[in-house]
Amino acid sequence: MTLLNIIIKSLITGALVTTAVLAQGITPEMLLKPPADTWPGYHGDYTGRRHSPLTQITPANVGGLSLAWAFQTGAATQIKASPLVVDGVIYFSVPDVVWAVDARSGRQIWKYQYPANKGFHIGSRGVSMYKEWLFFVSPDAHLICLNSKDGTVRWNVAIADANRGYWSTLSPLIVGNHVLVGVSGDFDNLTGFLKAIDPETGNTQWRWDSTPPAGTPGATTGGMTWMTGTYDPETKLLYWGTGNPTPVLNGAVRPGDNQNTCSIVALDPETGKLKWAFQPSPHDTHDWDAVEIPVLVDADFKGKPRKMLMQASRNGYFFVLDRLTGENLLTTPFGPVNWSKGLDSKGQPTPDPAKDPAPDGRIIAPDEAGLTNYRSPSFDPKTGLFIVSAHPSYAIYFNKPADGAFGWAGADYSVWGKGVLEAIDYQTGKIRWSHELGQGTPGGGVLTTASGVLFTGDVQGNVLALRTADGKTLWHAGGGASMQSQPITYLLDGRQYVVTGMGGVLYAWALPEK
Repeated sequence: MTLLNIIIKSLITGALVTTAVLAQGITPEMLLKPPADTWPGYHGDYTGRRHSPLTQITPANVGGLSLAWAFQTGAATQIKASPLVVDGVIYFSVPDVVWAVDARSGRQIWKYQYPANKGFHIGSRGVSMYKEWLFFVSPDAHLICLNSKDGTVRWNVAIADANRGYWSTLSPLIVGNHVLVGVSGDFDNLTGFLKAIDPETGNTQWRWDSTPPAGTPGATTGGMTWMTGTYDPETKLLYWGTGNPTPVLNGAVRPGDNQNTCSIVALDPETGKLKWAFQPSPHDTHDWDAVEIPVLVDADFKGKPRKMLMQASRNGYFFVLDRLTGENLLTTPFGPVNWSKGLDSKGQPTPDPAKDPAPDGRIIAPDEAGLTNYRSPSFDPKTGLFIVSAHPSYAIYFNKPADGAFGWAGADYSVWGKGVLEAIDYQTGKIRWSHELGQGTPGGGVLTTASGVLFTGDVQGNVLALRTADGKTLWHAGGGASMQSQPITYLLDGRQYVVTGMGGVLYAWALPEK
């Protein structure tokens, strides 16, 4: 390339960045059906399927992928966010920082630094966007509205009181004129809840409590809402997973199923009213929340058209529900599970009291990290495969009376675990294929594309491209920090990019320019 061509390309890139900054914004239509050059929400669209219609990168040419650019954050914390891409700009976050970078070159456009705070800095799932406004949840459970053009603060409101032990990590979900935000804080025996906040004013529109207020006689606390839910615009139902009851491992002080904890709930997004609830882990005593992504799929199930919700849950079971009614269609384990006695009439597992934590220890499968966790799965409609980053594992759970009835009241010690990518046939629950990801706990989510290529990361720090149909490795790169984020893809100027966050670096991969 000649010097003149380099100068011309630089001028064009600069003009494109300027145009992008002036044109930024998300419309409701973009959230319903994202354009090829856009990744407008945490999941890409409302379904949670994390499946892209892009086809430029195929099983035949994916071996030619190379690094298009890399953005070094310089942050001490690793990237766990799923980036947004809007009008040629990528937005992503770590717990106290939001960046806007050029989606073509990785050049920084602006950076927002949240003030020092006493929140729990475990990670940030990313920002969300409504019109030209970005919404960022801070570690100390505040919702900050930023101008997407320059990162300046429009308003800042508290979601919950960090002084009581609340914190937050999720990427908000935008539904209509509602910014939906949840909370964490299950170490402190607090009430879990979901809030809808007005994107213009920051005012609370409604609040749904997953458990009664702390101190309510005979009731549990917990049910945190720390992962991003999904939404069905046809049925106008919002789907969200809730966390474990508290005290976390001491079930003796909270008898019964502990309603709406470790549950999948369907809510009216206009009012927050509960429509139905299904409980993957009744009376949980192993710290297995059910916040894992509720994936929405319209397809035949056993010969009948269904509007389904699928979840691979942390407790080791894969669930298929009718998302209109919450009726269970299928429940099956997708790895080693030994804590349940079977299924009840609703398709919910029945806990075995003999597997509760005890002073002399109990060997439990899976371990506290779960058979899966926050890692986003993907659903490929062509193959009918639900693909999840799994963690077959065993742990020894102890009950420690010295910790007190309302403390942690137990501990688990992992004795074995590995990472495996599993492709589950949603009709039967059978695992069609599996792909080893290495010894330990994987952290990366899964992205599939219409061309039959999927992207994820392994335990050793590689980004992988596999063939969706059979899990065969087609390409890999990396060798650094393991992926803790969710891959995304977009098409700009006729070139498809795949973006992965690994450690403190955001990488963009693409085929060579012609």
